Amino acid sequence: MEARKSVFESVKDGVVGSIKGSGDVVKAVVDTVSGTLTHTIKGTSAVGTSLIDAVSDVGRAAIRGVTDVGGDVGSAAKGAVVGTLRGTKETGVEALDAIKMTASSVIKGTSDVAGDIAKAAEGTIQGAITGAKEVGLNVADATAAAANSVLKATGEVLHGTGKTGAAFIESSSGVVRSAIHAVVEVGGDVGSGAQGVVLEVLQGTKAGGKEALETISATSSNVVKGTSDVAGDIAKAAKGAVQGAITGAKEISLDTTEAASAAATGALKAAGEISSQAVQQVRDALTGTISGVKVVLKEPFKK
Repeated sequence: MEARKSVFESVKDGVVGSIKGSGDVVKAVVDTVSGTLTHTIKGTSAVGTSLIDAVSDVGRAAIRGVTDVGGDVGSAAKGAVVGTLRGTKETGVEALDAIKMTASSVIKGTSDVAGDIAKAAEGTIQGAITGAKEVGLNVADATAAAANSVLKATGEVLHGTGKTGAAFIESSSGVVRSAIHAVVEVGGDVGSGAQGVVLEVLQGTKAGGKEALETISATSSNVVKGTSDVAGDIAKAAKGAVQGAITGAKEISLDTTEAASAAATGALKAAGEISSQAVQQVRDALTGTISGVKVVLKEPFKK
């Protein structure tokens, strides 16, 4: 326990000192996190649970240090992921596992200090993509790992507050859109990103029946809106959202046809708020069968 406390305090204090010295939040976090992990792993031969604890601790500590000096939590999140990938590169730790662990710790650490989880989500995904390019990791895989872990952690945070149904959907909407923004802005596959977002939000709600269908529809809508915000491919996003809904439905024994229809309806509703052209693009993308499921389109607006 003392060793873990020492790592946490070391990273927090190191980040604070570095930011005060240079003013560069991202660099301060990257250097502190990577240096601490390299030293901790080599110095203590950390493996297994102790290594997971170390990665988790540095992510939370970085967020705490940056917020203590009023820094941007999005930049802190980005730096934490890049720093973790650098610090664990030579240790045999799978890079995707490192991303997932860091993403989870960053979101939970942001929640601990009542920070902006949406900003942290976007920074986390940006960090995963930047770090992936640096260490030679597949960018699409890194994006999916970060987005999925961010949404899963967000779901756990919100579930812990007792938020369900409409309250959960409202609270997670900013994170959903931020996750999609990050994927599109760095050239990631918005279809895969959308699929992961819907799947993880559905898992995070721990809901079933009508509540699950409402969550699918609202999340799909936020995915399309988020994609449109950054001029991404809304047709791919809509299809990915339906695929995520189908996968998630199978996991919680929800009717896949109803889940696909809910996702499609949410996507169409969002498209209707964008433009008639967007409606046509989404309708074309969702007409027919997706992942073996016949998609039933329900027009949620007047023509």
